Amino acid sequence: MRHAAIVGWGKCLPPAVLSNQDLSTFLATDDDWITTRTGMKERRISHVPGIELATVAAERAIACAGLSGADVDLVIYGSCSNDEAVPNSASGVQRRIGAVRAAAFDVNTACTSFMYGLSIGTAMIRSGVARTALVIGVELISRYMDWNNRNVAVLFGDGAAAAVLQESTDEAGVIAEKLQCYAESRDILRVRGMGTSYANLGVQFGQTRWDFDGQEIFRKATHGMAEASLEVLARAGVGIGDVDLVVPHQANLRIIEAVAKRLGADPSKLHLTVRKYGNMSSATAPVALVEAIEEGRMPPGGLVLMPAFGGGLTLSAHLLRWGDRVTPLATSSAELPPCEKSALELVEEIRAQKRAGHEDAARFEALRFS
Repeated sequence: MRHAAIVGWGKCLPPAVLSNQDLSTFLATDDDWITTRTGMKERRISHVPGIELATVAAERAIACAGLSGADVDLVIYGSCSNDEAVPNSASGVQRRIGAVRAAAFDVNTACTSFMYGLSIGTAMIRSGVARTALVIGVELISRYMDWNNRNVAVLFGDGAAAAVLQESTDEAGVIAEKLQCYAESRDILRVRGMGTSYANLGVQFGQTRWDFDGQEIFRKATHGMAEASLEVLARAGVGIGDVDLVVPHQANLRIIEAVAKRLGADPSKLHLTVRKYGNMSSATAPVALVEAIEEGRMPPGGLVLMPAFGGGLTLSAHLLRWGDRVTPLATSSAELPPCEKSALELVEEIRAQKRAGHEDAARFEALRFS
């Protein structure tokens, strides 16, 4: 039987750090308010496009696997904040890494995009369509953020991570998974402006307003991730006590703690990044996974549980069997270009661009109806 082992991993975090104190300079909030409600202290703001973040993470993952870009025959780009829709963003990474014979496509299930991509890549390797797949989770949420809405502006950051899957005869990679969507609740997490349908609702493309029902999201997320996790554990014939590491989507510390409590998971087995990176949407879970490996928390042959949820409301849970190797075969020299501005300066530029866009839209509407 074919399996899809994870043989390479890499992450890319922008260097500019946006602190809670920075946010308090333009929002009615402070460090205590944010930390108490979310567990977050800081998040990253990117000075480069998402494809650049994804490429650095990808090159690090490919080097970790001891491979070259030409060895990759499938590129899956998980994101809801793509640089481009046509052509797809995956092809941008494909060209940069030299995967000349690869298939490439994008996946958008919001925060679960990497996890859904992991399922797709695994299935395509199991079926023989691909032998070596690159799965990426990357977000540039800062460009789409409503920076006047403190309920969402404090939560999100930018980042990327990637994993290389390769055909294996050993039982490794995804051994049980659950994918689902609470479509009846899709309206409780909506970004108006990230699509063409919003022009008739008074929001121009690129000028975003967020619908975010925090209480309902909390309820759905905790229930969905816990139930999905219990289902995959049952499918694999193991209990939560058999799991070596739990790497959940890091949307909010309260959600993580509630899910862990429902599962009866040992808090010492949780790997948390929410404090320093916030919620990076589809990049969150893979960045946390990579960091857990880098910090020596991944035992060879260990079991890893990864529950997640995202807009849609999509949800997922994956149980992974890790391989024998927990160290890179090689390293990459890939780096982002230097960032000459602080995160707050980058955000203020984005805010200024959005204000200018709103003013232009208002003038257009005034002329149209005059």
